[in-house]
Amino acid sequence: MIDTHCHLDATRFDEDRTLVLERAWAAGLQGILVPGVGPHDWEPLLELSRAEPRLQVGLGIHPQLLPDMTPEEDDAALELLDALLSKGGAIAVGECGLDGPSLPGAPLERQLSVLRRHLALARKHQLPVLMHCHRLHPALIELFKQEALPQAGVLMHSYSGGVELARFYLQKGCHFSFAGPVTWAEARKPLDALRAIPLDRLMAETDAPDQAPTPHRGGRSEPAYLPHILEGMARVRGEPLDEVAQRTTENARRLFREGFPPASR
Repeated sequence: MIDTHCHLDATRFDEDRTLVLERAWAAGLQGILVPGVGPHDWEPLLELSRAEPRLQVGLGIHPQLLPDMTPEEDDAALELLDALLSKGGAIAVGECGLDGPSLPGAPLERQLSVLRRHLALARKHQLPVLMHCHRLHPALIELFKQEALPQAGVLMHSYSGGVELARFYLQKGCHFSFAGPVTWAEARKPLDALRAIPLDRLMAETDAPDQAPTPHRGGRSEPAYLPHILEGMARVRGEPLDEVAQRTTENARRLFREGFPPASR
C-alpha cells in the first residue's frame, strides 16, 4: 500500500511524527508521498526523503498558500522550484492547482498563471503533477483544453467530483486518488465517479492530517488509516480488497516511476 498524499510535515504531527510512521509501516504501508505546499517546505521535505526512502516528496505551491506570498514573489519562487527539481529528489510537481471560487490575495487569474508554470515545469522535468481542485473544475477543464499536460501524468488528488467531470479527466489521461470521504455515510457524487473510473487509473491517499476515514472521522487522520480507505474503495466498487490494494499500489509505482523502494520480503 502507498499513501499518495499525506502532509506528514504538518504541525499536527510534530509531537508524535515518529510514532505515526511506526504505525504506518506496521499497518503495511510501503511508501508515503508528502506534497510540498510552499517554498518554506521544499528543502526540509527533500531532507526527509533523503533520510527515509519510503518517504517521497512532491514540490509545489498550493493555491491556498498564494495569499501568503505577494504576486511579485511568484517568479522567484517558481525559479527556485525549477532549480530544486533540476537537482532531483522529488518524484512529483505539486501540490498545486485551483481553489475557489476566489481566495483573498489569490484571484483566479493569478492561480491560473501559477498553475500554468507548474505544468510547464512538470513537462520540463518529466514529472507527474499532484493536482488540487476545489470548486473550480470549470476553470481547470478550460485550462486542460488549452494546455499540454505533462506526459508523465496528472493525479487528481482527493477526487470529489462527479462522473461527467471524471470522464473528461479520463480522456485527458488523468489518474485519481480517493481519501477518507469514500467511507463517509453521506458520500454520493465521488462514489459514483469511483465506480466509473477504471481500476488502472485509481490510487489511494489519506490527505492526513485531514479527511480522516470512518471510524476515525472527526479526529486527526494519519497514514496508518489507509487500509480503511482501501476497504471503502473496494466496497463501493464491489471488488476484492486484496485486488484493489495491489492494483492501486502498482498504479502508484508506475505513475511515480518506481520512486518508492520495492516491498521487503
